[in-house]
Amino acid sequence: MTVDTEPETTVRIAAAGDLHCRESRRHEVAAAFARVQEEVDAILLAGDLTTHGQPEQAEILADACRPLQVPVISVLGNHDWHCDRAEEVAAVLEAAGVTVLERSSTVLDLWDTEVGVVGAKGFVGGFPGSHLPDFGEPLLRRMYAETSADVEALERELGEIAFCPVRIVLLHYAPIAATLEGERRDIWPFLGTDRLAAPILEHAPHLVLHGHAHAGSFDGTIGEVPVYNVSVPVMGRDFTRFALSGAGEATAALH
Repeated sequence: MTVDTEPETTVRIAAAGDLHCRESRRHEVAAAFARVQEEVDAILLAGDLTTHGQPEQAEILADACRPLQVPVISVLGNHDWHCDRAEEVAAVLEAAGVTVLERSSTVLDLWDTEVGVVGAKGFVGGFPGSHLPDFGEPLLRRMYAETSADVEALERELGEIAFCPVRIVLLHYAPIAATLEGERRDIWPFLGTDRLAAPILEHAPHLVLHGHAHAGSFDGTIGEVPVYNVSVPVMGRDFTRFALSGAGEATAALH
C-alpha cells in the first residue's frame, strides 16, 4: 500500500460491496473490518450487505462495525431488499453507528476536509441498445419511474454537496457498461443503467463506487470521473483503498 507523506491533506477510503453477511462468515467479517480501520479514515459499503435481507444477517455486520473508530457509510443492495425488510435492516445498521444512505447524502469531516457522499441503491434500466423504455404496461413504467427517482436524487444530492472539496457517489447498481465487462451481456439491463451516469457527468464528483456485478470489471470512467466496481468477488480482497487529496484529486486504487 502506498503511504502518502502528507496525511493532513489526504483522505483514505476503504470500499467494498457484496459482503453477503451470514452467520458462517461472522468471524471473517469482524476480522476484516477490524484490520481495515487501522489503515483508513472512513469505510464505504456498496450494498448487498446481507445474503437474504434478514435483520439477523444485518446484525453480523452491525457487530463488526459497532466497535470501529472510523465512520461507516453504506447503501443497500438488491439482496438487502429480498425479504422486503429493508427498513429493519437499515435500522439494525444505524443502531450500530452505520450511516445508511438512500437517495440522500452526508458530509464527513476528515483531516479538516469535508467529504460529501451521495448514496443510492440505484436500479435497472439498461445501456445503449438495451434501454428499458417509459412505455407499455404500468408495471414496466413503474420500474422506469423507480430509476428516474434515483437519477433525480443523484442530481439533487450532488448539488447539496457541491461545496465539499471531496465528493463521492456510492451506488449498488452500475452506472456504466465498462464495469460490467465479464458479465453475460444478456443480464446487463438488470445490473444497472447509464441513466444513473447523467447527473454524475454533469456534477463531476471525484469518485464513483458501486457493486452488484460479481463477474464484472474493476474500473471505468464517466467522462473524467473514475468509477470502480468494488464487489468483493471482483476485487479479490476484503476492501480496496482509495486516497483523495483535499483538493479532490483521486489517486489510483491502493491495494
